[in-house]
This record gives sequence, structure tokens and C-alpha cells, in this order.
Amino acid sequence: MTDAVVGAEAAGLYYELHGPADAPRLILSSGLGGSASYWQPNLAAFAERYRVLVYDHRGTGRSDRALPDRVTVDDLADDMIALMDALGWAAASIVGHAAGGVAGLALGVKAPGRLDRLVVVNGWASADPHFLRCFEARLNLLRHAGTEAFLRAQPIFLYPAAWISQHSGALEDELPHQIAAFPGRATMEKRIAALAGFDARGSLKGLGARTLVLVADDDMLVPSTAGALLSGELGDAALEAISWGGHACNVTRPDAFIRPVLAWLAGTYSEE
Repeated sequence: MTDAVVGAEAAGLYYELHGPADAPRLILSSGLGGSASYWQPNLAAFAERYRVLVYDHRGTGRSDRALPDRVTVDDLADDMIALMDALGWAAASIVGHAAGGVAGLALGVKAPGRLDRLVVVNGWASADPHFLRCFEARLNLLRHAGTEAFLRAQPIFLYPAAWISQHSGALEDELPHQIAAFPGRATMEKRIAALAGFDARGSLKGLGARTLVLVADDDMLVPSTAGALLSGELGDAALEAISWGGHACNVTRPDAFIRPVLAWLAGTYSEE
């Protein structure tokens, strides 16, 4: 039986539930933007087989906008645990994109019994120098040119150039909604600082057998080499590379993204 729950709140976090109520539990956690809607291109495929939780990260979207002075990736993991507690979920699998992926790693380290399987999409064990350079450039746009300039530049870091050209009209139409929903400079500064400060090197070996690291070879923001290093930190975890798709490869190439992820979650994945 499918029992969708849309527009609910727990622990100050907006969340939605999709898929059969009695299916295995799956959390989809998005990246820097923090929005549940980020997973729209993939949600139907996941909800066919899983009870799917999507949510707006704290400080963003429809969740509580108040943040402490300092935010850490552990805080993001704690929010996922709080949602699981509110729903009575003993454990769940997690598919996390970038920020959501490293939050899944942090959750696995601090509460391994709450994690079934994990997919980290374009993530890292510690911040890559290119990643830091990109975010410094983006923050300088936000600080000195404002919200609209920051958001206009965002697709450059998320999508391949050809995809941006082909979808220019849709990106332009989306911009006013992004400006209206923008959480503010202070929140973005805190969230980026949390990602830059994440360093799980030396603590991930116990998660390797249940983690798939998925990278896009043409990721403009997080080099695919960061994913390869993460796989090594996990103990040579499974590594899936998508040749084309950019940082937001689940948006640009949803079919190429969903196949290996569903196979991993089902326990039928094999590296070719």
C-alpha cells in the first residue's frame, strides 16, 4: 500500500514520505541547497521499491531556518537520526548527494547500527583543494555581488556545459523561485564551512562493505579523484563512475544514476 505523507514536520524539519508504507526504509539527503525537491527526477523510481523519506535540511526550505553559530556535518547526521527517531525507524539506507553523502558517512561512524546501506554521490573523506577553491569563488560572489549573482553562477558548478546550454530557458525560469527561497548568506556561509571542515580520514573502515561511492568523471565542483580517495578510506569500497553528468548527475542523467544505485541498495550490484 502506498501512503504518501507530504508537508509533515518533526524536530523542526520539513519532510515527506513516499512509497509503500511497509517497504524497506530509505532516506534521500540532498547537497548544499538542502531541498527535498532536489530528488524529484529520481523519486518515483525509488518509491516503487522503498519507503522514501525526503526532507529539507535545517536552515533551508520549509525547515526551521535558525542555525547555531557553528554548524558541522555531525549536525546534519543528527538531523537524520532525529527524523528516524520521530518515525520509529530503527535503521535505514541513505542515498546522499555531496553534503547529504558526507552526512551519511558521519551517521555511519557515530551510529553504525542505524545505517543499512549507503550511497555517497560526489562526496569526499576530506575537502579537496579544488572543492575549496570553487566554494571560495562562490562565496565571494555571494559576499560582493549578492544572491542573484551567486545563483546565476551555480549551474556552472552543478551541470555540464552542454546541458546548461540545452536547458538555459528552464534554468532562467527557475531563478526567481531560487532567489525567493534562498536561505541567506549567513546560512550558506555556515553550511559551506561545515563541508569544508569535514575530515573523516582514518574513521571510515567499518563502513566500506555497505557503501557505494558514485562519482561523475566531469564533476566541476568535487573532482572524481576525491571519490576515489574516499573509496580507499572506506577500505576499497565499491566505486561507480559515470562518464558524463556533472556534479548533479542524478538530475542530468537520472537513468544512468538510478541503475547502479538501485542495484547497490538491493544487494545485486557488481562492478564491471
